[in-house]
Amino acid sequence: MTAVTPAVHDARLGLRATAGQAAALARRSIVRIMRQPQVIVPNLFFPTFFLVINNASVGKAAGLPGFPGDRYLPFALAGTVLQAVMLSSTSAGSEVALDIESGFFERMLASPVSRLAILLGQLAGVAVFGALLALFFAAVIAPFDAVMKAGIGGYVVLVISAVFLAVTFGGFALALGIRTGSVEATQGAFPLYFVAIFISSAFFPVALMTPWYRHLAGNNPVTFMIDGIRDLTLEPFSWAAAANAIGVSFGAALVAVLVAFAALNARLAQR
Repeated sequence: MTAVTPAVHDARLGLRATAGQAAALARRSIVRIMRQPQVIVPNLFFPTFFLVINNASVGKAAGLPGFPGDRYLPFALAGTVLQAVMLSSTSAGSEVALDIESGFFERMLASPVSRLAILLGQLAGVAVFGALLALFFAAVIAPFDAVMKAGIGGYVVLVISAVFLAVTFGGFALALGIRTGSVEATQGAFPLYFVAIFISSAFFPVALMTPWYRHLAGNNPVTFMIDGIRDLTLEPFSWAAAANAIGVSFGAALVAVLVAFAALNARLAQR
């Protein structure tokens, strides 16, 4: 018993130190985002712009047989939140690339900072911003009689899913930023996010698409992420739908963190 106690004590100290380091880096990540209006404003404006345009152009499609729900705005909420979260999360890759270019990232690696804390700290900013974006767009469409049918529980799941989705796209952007060490290369992947969004069920139901487009959108991982949240937007709350929405986004976030960790290990191996 006495032989085990020091090891347990050291493990607890290690976890506590990692948590403290992650918290400090998370604070830095959040402050960096909140101090950059050029990051915040576009991620509020463009999804809102597309929401208004799509509602005006295809909003009447809500009356078609087979369209989920009876109004377009509740249908579009999940896709709009994901679009905003996806676009905003690219900042994680840009920020880490900027740290690499400035030499700050190498100084962190040379310090006794946990590698996991470095990743989690970098992702904290986009995770918090993702939660705020979900609340913002839910509030934007609420005055138009487009509240979530799942009620308060649905909004809670929406925010939790948005956090995991922010970690998902932030993690992949982080991996790209670590691998390339270039802000330009990281931002160059930006058009791919638009392609992933528009070839999905973000703005139109898969069942009503033409066959070839339906095949692309139906097999797009982004569609699975959106549909999990949309079930709670259009239907009363159910634990099965909540578990599906959170489970899909959490699974994607876990994969993204592992990819980012692998990119970090690859960079360490090259030193």
